Amino acid sequence: MLSLCDSDRRCGRREFLRIGGLTLGGLSLTDLLAARAAAAEQARLVTDKSVIFLFLHGGPSQFETFDPKMSAPAEVRSATGELATRIPGLTFGGTFPRLAALADKLTIVRSFATGDGNHDIKPIVSRDSLGANLGSIYSRVGGANRAATGIPANVALYPQAVDAESLPAVKNFGDFEATGTLGKAVAPFVPSGKGEMQQAMRLALPLARLDDRRSILSQIDRVRWQADAGLLDGLDRLREQAYRVILGSVADAFDVGKEDAATLARYDTSTLIRPEAISRRWNNHRNYRDHSQTLGKLLLLARRLCEAGCGFVTVTTSFVWDMHADVNNADVVEGMGYMGMPLDYALAALIEDLEARGLDDRVLVVVCGEMGRTPRLNARGGRDHWGNLAPLLLYGGGLPKGRVIGQSTRNGGEPLSDRVTIKNLLGTVLQTLLNTAEVRITRGVPSEIDRLLADAEPIAGLI
Repeated sequence: MLSLCDSDRRCGRREFLRIGGLTLGGLSLTDLLAARAAAAEQARLVTDKSVIFLFLHGGPSQFETFDPKMSAPAEVRSATGELATRIPGLTFGGTFPRLAALADKLTIVRSFATGDGNHDIKPIVSRDSLGANLGSIYSRVGGANRAATGIPANVALYPQAVDAESLPAVKNFGDFEATGTLGKAVAPFVPSGKGEMQQAMRLALPLARLDDRRSILSQIDRVRWQADAGLLDGLDRLREQAYRVILGSVADAFDVGKEDAATLARYDTSTLIRPEAISRRWNNHRNYRDHSQTLGKLLLLARRLCEAGCGFVTVTTSFVWDMHADVNNADVVEGMGYMGMPLDYALAALIEDLEARGLDDRVLVVVCGEMGRTPRLNARGGRDHWGNLAPLLLYGGGLPKGRVIGQSTRNGGEPLSDRVTIKNLLGTVLQTLLNTAEVRITRGVPSEIDRLLADAEPIAGLI
């Protein structure tokens, strides 16, 4: 929801400028020409596609998600059983009936190895990604805002974006807003938390600064006489864009309340698990609550942002997939009830929605965590850290549908064929977002990004 600040409410200038990307104060004819040139350059370097990266923080089990291994001994195979999918011979864990019915739309990677069993966020921020969020690499190449709409190119969504009662994002194991050496200007925009400008999805624009934007439009009017007919069209577009930024598409994109009641209900995971039904035996019960209450709305918000032109959206519901069955975390069966059910419901809603809107080729959805889980249940019914194999689901972005990439060993602990690494995933994401051949010959792109694009081979057979 867009709200206008009263004079007694402070709104940070830096945060204000990150919405819309139009400069406050004087705007010269040179500025306008530069803006038009920047828009053309952006169109040359980036594709018209977007990525929603859903990070399952804590490390989901490959067995209870997309590789059940039901022929293995009881201490190895999925503790939640299996479900047949729409693809003959392919089964998913027992908490994913909706995704099983959509398997012909998905790509499942059964040979994804993240490399170690450490808690971190390495598929999205690592040395392979230059120490930066993948979306920050995208922003460094194509700009922090999309020229056509002014929407931020790179956004990070945490539970507080849609639910003020949620805990702050967990950053103990890595910073989703990291930019490495690329500079803070390309950090993800975070529409939540304690920023001066926004609280719980309220984009607050001060009335005085709205007047500043109107002043810009007046200045544009005063320089129109200097322009020829071709430039007049550009000025008109900029004038229209300024109004849209303040009162139109950008603010609307961040407001899930703009959706009709049926769509909101379709995504809403808050009714699946009552917060009071989550056992307080586990120290992690508040994060379980936040996951179930917010995941659907976060994915709906991510879809709205991509539809409005955002290029990269990180979605995470904090640290909930660490199912050791210890004092902090539930066992696998109970934990998959808290995590798997909302994931099945929300992700299926997103996929069906993207299909219905004709966005399946335009939006790539990536779903994974930082590692997988041990091939053997521990004595308490949990699974421990395992870096040799992890679940990975891909959908959309023009990738083939109904595919299974690679196989795992009989005990589900190692890739048996077609090993896929984090660098392969990174290559798949960046080749979806960037016109890599153009980027590599463009002056001004950091050499480390050039080397990254040269080295990061996408997942074989997908791009």
